Amino acid sequence: MIALGWSLVIILFVVGMIGAVYPVLPGVLAIYGAFFLYGWLISFEPFTVLFWIIQTIIVVIILVADYAVSALGVKKFGGSKAAIIGSTIGLIVGPFVIPGFGLIIGPFIGAVIGEIIIGTNWKKAVSAGVGSVVGFFASSVVKIVLQLAMIIVFLIWVF
Repeated sequence: MIALGWSLVIILFVVGMIGAVYPVLPGVLAIYGAFFLYGWLISFEPFTVLFWIIQTIIVVIILVADYAVSALGVKKFGGSKAAIIGSTIGLIVGPFVIPGFGLIIGPFIGAVIGEIIIGTNWKKAVSAGVGSVVGFFASSVVKIVLQLAMIIVFLIWVF
């Protein structure tokens, strides 16, 4: 049971880290779920209340920062709420429509379309699109760093 538990925990960690850049995967929730899986299949004994508080705070920070950092990238480059919405839609739809490059092109096109719909000129719309890509990359870096911190805290607690 221990080998199965560790195998599933590692799989969830990998899925979580891939999810940091690929929005269709659960990301941080997969990592958080791995802690429960470890507890159910191996033992909850190493986890104190402090462990759960730390991990939950990191999850909340990631969930809030994910949207906020992406939106900030669009706003910094002059984008409106329409660009933020378009960028979010592009981030979700892009990988399916343009496999391989949709993670980058999707948010860009979505932000540009969002701006064009509300009547913004092309130059400002393209700038908002660039901001959406910058925001996506910044958000991904933040998620990767914080999710790695979650895994490290887990390993410290377990070992």
